[in-house]
Amino acid sequence: MNSSQSLHGLCPKPFYQLSKFPEVGGHTEGRLCTTIAAGVTCCLPCPMTDWTYPDSFITMSAVANWITVVSMICCGFLLLSWAFLPVEKTHRHYLSICLTLGICMMNMGFIIPLAAQPDECFNEITPHSMKSSAVCATSGSFLLAGGWAGVIWIFLRALSLHLQICWQVVVGRAYMWFSQALGWGVPIVGLVILLVYSGVSFRFGATCHINHENSLAVFWIPLLVFAGLTVVIQFATFGYCIKVYLASLSDNTASTENSNLPSYSNSIRTMSPRQAYRRVRRVVQLQWRGIVIVLIILADVVFFSIVFVFADNTVQEIKENPQKALPWVTCLLRSGGDKTKCLDLASALAISLPTVIAVLILLGMNGLWLMLLLGRLSMFTAWVELFQSFGGRRKKEFVSADARIENYKEPRSYEMLSRDSGKSEFVLTPLSAAKSPTSPPPGAAHNHEGRRTPDYFGGASRYKNEDVTSFGPTANYQPHTRSFSSPKPPQQVSWDNKPQYYSRSPPEGYEGMNPLGMNRI
Repeated sequence: MNSSQSLHGLCPKPFYQLSKFPEVGGHTEGRLCTTIAAGVTCCLPCPMTDWTYPDSFITMSAVANWITVVSMICCGFLLLSWAFLPVEKTHRHYLSICLTLGICMMNMGFIIPLAAQPDECFNEITPHSMKSSAVCATSGSFLLAGGWAGVIWIFLRALSLHLQICWQVVVGRAYMWFSQALGWGVPIVGLVILLVYSGVSFRFGATCHINHENSLAVFWIPLLVFAGLTVVIQFATFGYCIKVYLASLSDNTASTENSNLPSYSNSIRTMSPRQAYRRVRRVVQLQWRGIVIVLIILADVVFFSIVFVFADNTVQEIKENPQKALPWVTCLLRSGGDKTKCLDLASALAISLPTVIAVLILLGMNGLWLMLLLGRLSMFTAWVELFQSFGGRRKKEFVSADARIENYKEPRSYEMLSRDSGKSEFVLTPLSAAKSPTSPPPGAAHNHEGRRTPDYFGGASRYKNEDVTSFGPTANYQPHTRSFSSPKPPQQVSWDNKPQYYSRSPPEGYEGMNPLGMNRI
């Protein structure tokens, strides 16, 4: 009798006798066993998915994991673009960056088992736990922490949009620090709690998931609470937008037909419905990508939570009530362990294969959605320009001459310089170029680059008793006699009969005439 036959003991194939295996190592609570006789307990071979799903489950789950690899590449491209490209090309924001990091953590939960190809079972009937497999502990931690981070950051994004649209709150630095504390503090604390009170093990494919013990209290219920808050906030925002739009349709007053957005100095309560609609429409036009991302990831998380909780409860019901699985067990005994003849009966005990693969693919596609909605064509052109600059194919750029004005004796005000040639190329000069003085006049200012700025208003102290205004030490301005643009001393107007309003002798026939009394009767 070989060792495998001895492990079966008194149990018919393909089941193993529980008494042949020690109670140490692996996740012993994950065994699926039932008592068939007095003192004889038989257990289903590990892993359980090999007996409840067809062989195509392994292939399809591998395809879903490779989709996750592509998703990870997209997330890496976004993070590198946000790190090394100018902000005007990427429009980066900390809410987008942190959400992408959370999705990367979730992706690592599927990529690590794909690269390591771990053994799911500690022995013939016991799956590996986080204590017996480092791959299990790492992949499970990344998956659950990434799930926590994704839910928290979409909650913060939805809250930010709600504050901007519904409450006219400009989120600033305080909200940023609040988001960082909540967005990373909750996942870290949540991961520690669930690893201590529940743990992870191989229960559903090659990726470790949270165990059944205390899973509702430490993970699923808190996760769904934040997801529910996100749903409420998001639909409250949608409701407000619909309300504003309907109010704008009935606003036909002439005062707001051609009015622009109100200035910040005015109270927001004085806005008409049409003005409020324009403001909301502007915010939505700027934030529609974030709104779609929130809805997609929220749907994925809720779908995954419902499916996995249902599958977990089904397995727990079979362990507590073995009679529910009796038809399927009987079929396995009669077929000699041929699972293909009993898959129809197994479908009543497990989640259907299309649903399982849909969950895995949707979780793996989150990075693709981020790339599609948060990525921009300007990122690709910016990378091309960056690589061209490294290869010496940089385009000629022109800068103003005043950036290096100290290197020239006679600078021109609007002269353009070629950065490649290093020589001064005259392009455009004003009608009269002003020369800078060799030594600064009294009151001249120095800017931050060390250049001297002439004091064009230094002669203001001489305007007291002069009719001629001087702007600067080298150029004098001669105003026209009827020019009102130059500073002049205030004129003393006299209301007597003397013609003091004239700068020259009045015309003949106007002597002694009072203009204010001309129409007196």
